[in-house]
Amino acid sequence: MLVYPQLIAFDLDYTLWDLWIDTHVRGPLRREKDTLNEVLDRHGYKISFYDAVPQILHKIQEQCLKNEDGREDSKVIIAACSRTHAPDLAHQCLRLLLVPHIEDVDATPKAAIEFFDELEIYPGSKIKHFKSLHERTGIPYAQMLFFDDESRNAEVEKLGVTFVHVPRGMTLETFEQGMREWGRRRSLD
Repeated sequence: MLVYPQLIAFDLDYTLWDLWIDTHVRGPLRREKDTLNEVLDRHGYKISFYDAVPQILHKIQEQCLKNEDGREDSKVIIAACSRTHAPDLAHQCLRLLLVPHIEDVDATPKAAIEFFDELEIYPGSKIKHFKSLHERTGIPYAQMLFFDDESRNAEVEKLGVTFVHVPRGMTLETFEQGMREWGRRRSLD
């Protein structure tokens, strides 16, 4: 059985979606009726999660952490950590994007924002984002896993966060690689 960290965080731009929200997109954003995984900006530019993202978000959200006696203790916290200069657009996009349930096609889609327990979306160092997460949640850095397309953000490893570089958008393979790396480091502690 795969053991999950207490917190899994994702960057947004070029990690969960294929654009920079503060460069490529112009508000206001809109969704055409109940279109799944697609939002349009004022010029009709499409914003959507990479194909594997809905499955990954559902997989994480369905995990519960176990305490020492095997009973469910709490759920895995999902966080968005983005240094964007357009935090309002990022929030609006997460509210509008409808995420389908891959395994249960009859399930009602959920707004992307409903998957995220914590939002650190503002300009600045990812170190600041993770210090804020640690302060609010009390979760140790060693129990945090972070996926990001920019290798410079590996600086969070100084805190003890496991960093996974996402070179071409989130995939199931990248997610599983990150989980294995976090598990390997955990076994070394």
